[in-house]
Parts: sequence; C-alpha cells; structure tokens
Amino acid sequence: MQAKVVIVGSLNMDLVTRAPRLPRAGETLAGQSFVTVPGGKGANQAVAAARLGASVAMIGCVGDDAYGEQLREALIREGIDCQAVTRVDGESTGVALIVVDDSSQNAIVIVAGGNGHVTPSVVDSFDGLLDQAQVIVCQLEVPMETVGHVLKRGRELGKTVILNPAPASGPLPAEWYAWIDYLIPNESEAAALTGLAVDSVATADPAASALLAAGVSKVIVTLGEQGALFATSARSEHFPAPKVKPVDTTAAGDTFVGGFAAALAEGKSESEAIRFGQIAAALSVTRSGAQPSIPAASEVHAYTP
Repeated sequence: MQAKVVIVGSLNMDLVTRAPRLPRAGETLAGQSFVTVPGGKGANQAVAAARLGASVAMIGCVGDDAYGEQLREALIREGIDCQAVTRVDGESTGVALIVVDDSSQNAIVIVAGGNGHVTPSVVDSFDGLLDQAQVIVCQLEVPMETVGHVLKRGRELGKTVILNPAPASGPLPAEWYAWIDYLIPNESEAAALTGLAVDSVATADPAASALLAAGVSKVIVTLGEQGALFATSARSEHFPAPKVKPVDTTAAGDTFVGGFAAALAEGKSESEAIRFGQIAAALSVTRSGAQPSIPAASEVHAYTP
C-alpha cells in the first residue's frame, strides 16, 4: 500500500524568464525566454512526493482565474487528491515572478493571491485528510496562523510533522518548535531563524544546535552543492551532495522535502530518506522549471554516482 502524505501549502503559477544575470535596482535587462510553469512550494512538494512514490493529498486555495484551474488540473494529472484545493471567488491565483540567470541562480517575487485564504477553518474542513496521513508537510507561503494550526493538529493526531520554513524572515513562534518532528531550512532560512551566519557545514552546526535548543526534535539544514546537515540532540551528520551539472536550481529544495517525506512515509530510515531526497533534488537541478524538473522514483533508484 502506498504511503500517505498530506501537504498544506501554496499553489502558484510561476512566470519564469531567463536573463544573462539578475537585474540591479532600477535596471531593465533583455530576457532570453519566458514560460509559465505550475509551481508554489506546497504544490511543488506535493508533486515531488507523488512522483517519488507517495499517495498524496493537497490542502490549499486558488483563485477563480485560468491559472487556478490549470494548477488544479496539473496536480490531478499527477494522481494527487485535490478535494481540498479550494477555489476562492473574486481572488487571483498566487503567482511567482522568477528570473533565472546564466549561472542558474534565481530571484523570486511572490504574490499570495488565493494562498492568503488558506485559513484554519479551511484546513478544519478537511481534518479527515490530516487524520488519514502518515506525514504532514507545511511551508510558510500561507498565513502563519494556519501553519501553526496545522503543526499543532498534526502533533495532536500523532503524525510525523515536517516544516520547511520557506520563505523565512525571522524566528518562528516559540510554541511551534515542540510540534515539529523535522525542521528543514536552507542556509538563508536557518540564518533568518537563528540570527547566525550560515554558509557552510561548519556554520550550519551551531544554527542547528540553536534550533534544537528551541525545542524542535530534528533539523536538516540543506546546503545546496555542500550537501545537508542532519542534527538531533544526540548527534549531527553531514550528507555530501551528489555531483551534477546544474541548469536551474528552482524547486530543488521542494524536491528534497517531497522526496524526504515520501521516503519516510514509505518506512525508510532517516539516513535513507535524506539520501533519497538529495538524489531527487540533484536530478531536478539538471532540468529547467519547477514541477517539470522533478524526477520520478524510478530515476532516483536508477541513479549511480
């Protein structure tokens, strides 16, 4: 029987342009290409978990425009349960404006749209989905009140609770930490949460320690090509990243989170789940786009260094 992962989070249409470099303030650059691609951290993680072996349900909101219908249809094509993807009348669907440069780095501006309507009451309407889950995953592209509500409810139900604190602009509410099983920030998010500089495995260690001291059970700091640091109160371990030639880093973090969640729900060990997520993320950066770049489980299993 397939694992059950429930994602509570955002759905965006990504409006992606490529340019030689990221523009400076006040500067106009000539772009090289433009595409619209289904995205949003919540939807990306749902697609990743589904392609990487889990049975997935999504809780979120879209607007009543064409983008909203396209996003919902994209998830349904992945086999994702979309009964809880709710349309909000009179609202636009969330969008992400993304510029990717020739070195594969990106800059992103997000407009919440329907994502701002993912309220605790919306989540409560689909409490049965949370109750059926093995793993519940949240991010920070929906209202903070809702994220806290889901984390607490996940703990009450005895589920494995994952928070990807993205985007993070400062510390999390203190009471949240006790509700989280796995906190998965990248370097900049770990720095925002702790106030410590994080740009390497060595500097990630004290940041992870600070987050553990705040009350979270386990921390995984993702460090791009430097790999990931897994830390608990008893130990920390560095997982080197697979070596690949990057094309576009968009959704690499989401692919890791979705793959990690799917592997955990399937019964893999933490180490196996981290490695599985890393390989999936590495494969994703060799392709352009958010959801189009996410690999299938068969590709991860076939990967050889």
